[in-house]
Amino acid sequence: MTKIIWINGAFGAGKTQTAYELHRRLENSFVYDPENIGFFLNQNLPDTLRKNDFQDYEMWREFNCKIIKYIAENDKEPIIIPMTITDKLYFKEITGSLESEEIQLYPFVLSASKEVIERRLKKRLERKNSWSFRQMDRCITRLADDAFGEKIQTDHLSIDGVVEILAAKANLVLQEDNRSNLKKRLDRITTQIKHIR
Repeated sequence: MTKIIWINGAFGAGKTQTAYELHRRLENSFVYDPENIGFFLNQNLPDTLRKNDFQDYEMWREFNCKIIKYIAENDKEPIIIPMTITDKLYFKEITGSLESEEIQLYPFVLSASKEVIERRLKKRLERKNSWSFRQMDRCITRLADDAFGEKIQTDHLSIDGVVEILAAKANLVLQEDNRSNLKKRLDRITTQIKHIR
């Protein structure tokens, strides 16, 4: 049975770093990024059809459902999905269609205080008028709803600590992390650079 670990949270909560650290410690796991379908749609539709938020495309939700299902039914290894969704109906539309006898879904929300999220966004060199900053209050408020999954309070946790909690809750066995502190730091910087939008 395939396990899907969905990591939700406000922008700056640590979803991407957590997802890739979990991936590094789970043999044969796969990180799936639903945002890529959104970027594809926005780049391949005329301005008259383009939406401000690609999650509003029914196609975006439908395509992601089908791709995630296809991977889960044909690969059987853990799938890690770092993706912020704050619309309860959209989240249910996607995750509800994934739950089956073949798939075990573990939805989590990485929570943090506004002050901590602001600090993390500034470390990413985000400005106060950036998309992530402007979405912060909306994300924090909406994701407090239990419909989005189990909350993991990350204010005082390292990325490694969050990874260990997620693995334990999803009954996943982590490989030992034998990287040096320098290698670990370089891996995280590389992840950050690759996901600059």
